[in-house]
Amino acid sequence: MSIEAHKATIRRYVDEVQNQGNLSVIDEIAAPRFVNHSAPPGYPPTLDGVKQLALELRAAFPDGSTSIEDMVAEGDRVATRKTFHGTHQAPFMGIPATGRSVAIGMVELVRFEDGKVIEHWLQADMLGMFQQLGVVQTGGS
Repeated sequence: MSIEAHKATIRRYVDEVQNQGNLSVIDEIAAPRFVNHSAPPGYPPTLDGVKQLALELRAAFPDGSTSIEDMVAEGDRVATRKTFHGTHQAPFMGIPATGRSVAIGMVELVRFEDGKVIEHWLQADMLGMFQQLGVVQTGGS
């Protein structure tokens, strides 16, 4: 699979899974042995865990959308810098709905094997999300 095909797969994931909620795409683009090295506590590091998190995120932020700001690929890996925007309208990660909007920056790395996503790493600005939701106070006097 070419680098351009890898990048197209990531774009498809963002468009169809993250922005439209079509979870069946996950089974099409990821290997059965997929490992999420960044699974949040309480979520298995498997495809089922990714689906569970995607469902809960969509329920909590029904207007949520993710945009790709940058994408770099080399060999079997694709890195993206993304931004998630959404309004918190239902409980998420133990936080009751706040009605507040968030913009969360993320950097993600995926590895492909035999044309399928096999590994995933993510760094997301969770502190920024908690601050935007009013759960964590910002610094200052």
